[in-house]
Amino acid sequence: MTTATPGIRLVALDMAGTTVADGGLVERAFDAAAGELGVEPGTPDHAGKLAYVRATMGESKISVFRHLFGAEEPARRANAAFERAYGELVDGGLIAPVPGAREAVEEMAADGRTVVLTTGFARVTQDAILDALGWRGLVPLTLCPADAGGRGRPYPDMVLEAFLRTKAAEGMAQVAVVGDTSYDMLSGVRAGAGLVAGVRTGAHGDEAFRAAGATHVLDSVAGLPALLRGVG
Repeated sequence: MTTATPGIRLVALDMAGTTVADGGLVERAFDAAAGELGVEPGTPDHAGKLAYVRATMGESKISVFRHLFGAEEPARRANAAFERAYGELVDGGLIAPVPGAREAVEEMAADGRTVVLTTGFARVTQDAILDALGWRGLVPLTLCPADAGGRGRPYPDMVLEAFLRTKAAEGMAQVAVVGDTSYDMLSGVRAGAGLVAGVRTGAHGDEAFRAAGATHVLDSVAGLPALLRGVG
């Protein structure tokens, strides 16, 4: 196991699958988006597109739809339908915190670390999740791809934006990136983060995490404060 650089001051923490349990809402919202563009459930086309959505969990959703539908206009239509459907499901009370997630964020803050929540969703969806969980004000900064110039994971932009905006760390070696997908890991590695950790509560598993450059793998975000205390 790689030894992380001591003195983590900033933690970029993913939402869905990492701190938020959404019970498969991404796939349900995808069905709505696919239907908007005439992709029929039960067809090979639908199955292929759904497989791609599953494989790219963690990536910016508009990027996923650009790949699936080719042109910008249908991609934007699909993304709008997806965000609308996901927001309605969130409003219906179908999400919850990953057990221990809020407490972990509060512990890290009490330890003097700055926590930023990041997502591949659009701002409107991120805000709906924060409102549904009562997490407004839980952290000093939340970021979506549009907040970092439009590029989401696996690009490092949101991690770098968190570093620049918070000024909580002296260098990227003092930054931790934590998520449930290989795309979270890639974004952390590409940003030069000192600690890149996968959690087993979401889309991907140990093999994908390690292949993407994870330095640590945790059962849950609940174990993160103890890990960070161990590395400084």
